[in-house]
Amino acid sequence: QLQEKQKAKYIYGVLERQFSNLYKEASRQKGVTGENLLRMLEQRLDNIVFRAGWASTRPQARQFVSHGMVNVNGKRVDIPSYRVRKGDVVTLRDKSRNMIVIRHNMDTIDRLKPAWIEMGDSGFQVTIDELPVREQIDVPVREQLIVELYSK
Repeated sequence: QLQEKQKAKYIYGVLERQFSNLYKEASRQKGVTGENLLRMLEQRLDNIVFRAGWASTRPQARQFVSHGMVNVNGKRVDIPSYRVRKGDVVTLRDKSRNMIVIRHNMDTIDRLKPAWIEMGDSGFQVTIDELPVREQIDVPVREQLIVELYSK
């Protein structure tokens, strides 16, 4: 159980306090707590940047966000933990579009784009069509074990 929690924290780059706060919020929501938790982790802005293929790793995506390279609905957002909602439009800022590292990532990374986000503007824009369901999240985490750990 602890291993699964540590794995999820490591994959998404979240520390313990934030993770337990996410768990508490997930348990208050309707539906399955474990799925809610994974959905909330997937909704993080740094994860969206990673899923879009602009960054090669989640830590790199986190840095891109904190350095202010990303707009959400036309406004600059530099908080990696910002949670996107359905209908949000995430775009790379004009200055960032020409960066060699981003161009390289977009050209070389053949990551499968999730069904719940839609790419546009020749790859520089992402629209959140819907919030992901468990089947669309390809993270090797058994969320039920995390729920069991926290419910002790």
